Formats: sequence, structure tokens, C-alpha cells
Amino acid sequence: MRHTLALTAAAAALAGLGATAFAAAPAPTPAAERAHPAPRPLAGLRILLSNDDSMQAARANNSDGLGLYELRRAMCAAGADVVVMAPWQVQSGKGTAVTNGGVLTAQRRTALPAGYEADCADAPSGGAVFGVCLGEGGCAPDSPSATPADTVKLALRGGLAAKAGWKGAPDLVLTGINSGPNIAASVNDSGTVGAAVAAIDQEVPAIAFSSSGDESRLSFPRGNYRAHAEFGARLVAGLRERGLLTSAFALKVDYPDVSAGRAAKAPVWTRVGDGAVAYHAYERRGSGDAFDIVLGLCEGGESEGECAESRKDADSTWLLGKGHVTIAPITWDRTYGTPVEAARELKAVRRYVEREAPRP
Repeated sequence: MRHTLALTAAAAALAGLGATAFAAAPAPTPAAERAHPAPRPLAGLRILLSNDDSMQAARANNSDGLGLYELRRAMCAAGADVVVMAPWQVQSGKGTAVTNGGVLTAQRRTALPAGYEADCADAPSGGAVFGVCLGEGGCAPDSPSATPADTVKLALRGGLAAKAGWKGAPDLVLTGINSGPNIAASVNDSGTVGAAVAAIDQEVPAIAFSSSGDESRLSFPRGNYRAHAEFGARLVAGLRERGLLTSAFALKVDYPDVSAGRAAKAPVWTRVGDGAVAYHAYERRGSGDAFDIVLGLCEGGESEGECAESRKDADSTWLLGKGHVTIAPITWDRTYGTPVEAARELKAVRRYVEREAPRP
């Protein structure tokens, strides 16, 4: 069974289009922790961070970039040098779209969301955050935005050198954390995944992170983002330690909803599902030329139509149905039947995920 919902504020929130209340600034670090600082397994690693939710983090339902700041926080805490270049406005659903002409402006954000100001204070780049808009003369509140893929391409093709002084490519591109999972058919539309694909297309390793929300409240709790970000930092550290950060394929990491006290289950190596969890539908207005864009939501148990899932190792099944963290490899090569050129790397990463990866 499936049904459609008009893209009202509630449905838009569920789709990741919806807004960020901020918690108070973190409590001061105890003296004991200052005397014995936590290990920094990502020290020396340069990370470009982008997303498709923007860098605004201003909406009450946390759907416009709060996950990006949680990911930035966790990576800097682990010792990485992080620079953010993200879309100026929400760009959910843009996939791998790029802008073919005009001007891009990368404008630094100086007043960061409350509680996140000092997260990267001791990093070489200071955790600089840039929003990328279209047009000259600075980015205004209503400026049109660059796409997720635009931001990564700009960063790798001169933006990081000009704005952060980096020589050469970053060691890793991270995208997200997205407000809502990117699973099954939604992966084709995902700007979070599209930005990661833009990175591996330039031979830079990339990981795309997406978190489930609280469906009962149509929101994306900070706790989900934080749990995912901290897991992500440990995952990246493990991959780095084993020499498994590769540009042969990107990794897509989806995290279940843990806001009600449920614990996320161990990571599972999956494929992208061949069914749908959500889809676009179009409802005609009377007999005229206009059609309302509506969000179709699949309910569990469908055995027919576009909602049906046939793969036992589908990301949607293991994430939504069983509560596991899901990890799937994503490639830029859309040629059907292409042999796996990095078979040894793929096998090694899969083995790490299945046997050695950190537990939530």
C-alpha cells in the first residue's frame, strides 16, 4: 500500500526540506580530560565537508544543515583539519546536478550556530565554513544556491586553494549528515550522494552520511546526528588506519533513528535497494495545466509496484526494518555490467565493515 502527501510544511520536513533549534554551548572540559586528552586518530587528515542541506542550520526541525555541524565537530575532535564548502540554500534532491554557467561565490560564515563556534579552533584551517551561492557581490538570504556537486567541484578545482590555502586535493571528502536516510530509489535523487560521486570522479575518497529522523514528530533530532557523527569519526579512523580510504568507489552510510532510546545495531554491508521508500507523484489541479508535486510514501510490506523490494541485502530493509547502520559502495560508472576494477579493495572494505568496523 502507498499513499501521497502534498508537500506542505510537514511533508517537506519529512523529505529533508523542512528547520534548527540549538542546544546550549557544551560544558567546559574537565581538568582530568585536559590533562589526558583523548586520542586524535585523524590528526593530519585534511577533510572537505559538504552536503545538500545547506550550511544554514536555522530551522526548528533540524533539516537544513545541523548534521553538517555535528560531523564537523566529530571530525575535528578526532584531529582532522576540516573545511566546509556547502550549498547556500537547501538543495535536497539535486542528485549530481551542476550549474553550467554564471558565477559562484564562496562566502565565509563568521557567526556559526550556537554551541559549534570553537569545535575546530585548534585545527590548521580553523574549521572554516563557506556557503556557495550563485551570483556576484556576496550571498544574501534569498540568493540562489550552488548545487552539492557544484560545491565539491569548486572546492577541488581551485576553491580550497584560494579560500583555505590548501595545496593539492584533500585526503577525504565527507558529505552530510543528511536529514533523512538516502536509501533504495532515493539514492538516485540524493544530493548528498551526488556530492560524494563528484569527489570520486576527481579521484578523491568520499563517504556520504545520512541519518533517519523521528517520523512521529517529522523532525531530525540532534541526538541522531551526534550518534552518527561520532560513529562516523571512528569509521573513518578505522579505514584510514588500514589504508582503506579509496577513490575507486564512495561509501554510503545510513544511520537509524535512535532518538527514542533505541540503540543502533551493528553495521551491515548492503546493496542499494531496488524498491522505493518515497517517490515523487504529480496531481493535476482540476482540468488545467498545473500539477501539484506531492511526496509518495511507501508503507511496509508492499509486494507490488515501485514500492516492492526484492533484494534481501537492501539498505532499506536493514536500516528501516531491522535498525542497523547500513554501508553500501557507490560508483560513478553507470555502465551496466562493468567489471569491478577495484575488486581487491572492495573485498577489503567489505571485510572491515563486516568484521572490524566500530559498533554504534
